[in-house]
Amino acid sequence: MDSRAGRTPDPSEQTLRHLMGEARWSAMLTGAHVRRHPIGSTLLRQGEPGTHVLALLDGVAKVVRRTPDGGLTLLAFRGPGEVLGEVAVLDGIVRMADVEAIGPCTVAVVSSAVFLRFVADQQLYPVMVRYALGRLRESDVARGGGDVVARLAAALVFLAELSGGTSGAAAPAEVALALTRDDLAQYLGVSRNTISTGLAGLGPAGVDCGRRRIVVGDLSALRKAAAPALLRD
Repeated sequence: MDSRAGRTPDPSEQTLRHLMGEARWSAMLTGAHVRRHPIGSTLLRQGEPGTHVLALLDGVAKVVRRTPDGGLTLLAFRGPGEVLGEVAVLDGIVRMADVEAIGPCTVAVVSSAVFLRFVADQQLYPVMVRYALGRLRESDVARGGGDVVARLAAALVFLAELSGGTSGAAAPAEVALALTRDDLAQYLGVSRNTISTGLAGLGPAGVDCGRRRIVVGDLSALRKAAAPALLRD
């Protein structure tokens, strides 16, 4: 929770778009090619070289790392205003994870040369460090231990807000995403059965997780359930 404002931080305030500002975000996208991807498509592939970054204009994606034995770990969710694939471009290494659309996504393709030149010209390296630290913070909240119900609630609040879910206290926020209990289990680092138990524990918030659909009956109640995870240092 943001103690200065007494509220859970809006995901849009943690994006690269917010951190660099509207003017620089727009300038970065000048001349970029816009692509649209259907739900379930792969935006970036693990092991490929970092030839470009994707600026996510609309939609929600998940970042998934694959292990040599075929295992999967869902590392993060990304929404509008994020840049995807920048680590491989900045470090000059291959991509360390897949990025998959869990809703219809619109992206702008920025070549590695253009992105690197823009970051240097605009002196954005401190911003990129702050952006990376914000992503680490998200990972810590998700997988840092503690009450599973609170961490699950925090993840669902994050997804609802990424997807433009209503902020009303008791209005249903329906989020249509290609997301499963297994995905949530990977993201939080727990078992699928633990996720099912946690969803049952969020009954007072009117949470219903079905196939490619999450319904939150009371987003305010869900935020309260998430508070212990968000307040943990």
